[in-house]
Amino acid sequence: MSKVYTLEEVAKHNSKDDCWLIIGGKVYDVTKFLEDHPGGDDVLLSSTAKDATDDFEDVGHSTTARAMMDEYLLGEIDSSTIPARTEYVPPKQPHYNQDKTPEFIIKILQFLVPLAILGLAVAVRIYTKSESA
Repeated sequence: MSKVYTLEEVAKHNSKDDCWLIIGGKVYDVTKFLEDHPGGDDVLLSSTAKDATDDFEDVGHSTTARAMMDEYLLGEIDSSTIPARTEYVPPKQPHYNQDKTPEFIIKILQFLVPLAILGLAVAVRIYTKSESA
């Protein structure tokens, strides 16, 4: 039977001399692996004191890396001590119309302005063509 750790216990081990990680509900002492980690020790140290499962999975570790984890296994984490994930929900904001112009006027202008420019270009073309002839 493996030992069960709390997040508070694991969070104390967050230095280069003593580094524990939580990955997949298990606790690993990766202190001896810090120098050998291909991504550097900072990557591992930044994942301490939290559930590092997403950090680990996002990188896409090889099967060899996953097999190496067994030698660093200490025990399991008490999942009730890990805070529940909260999904970010942006605050609702009203539609912002900077100049307070009604939207239908803006839509009409978006149609009429290019049409007026096109008409002006055609008129200039016709006028300059008739003078040169």
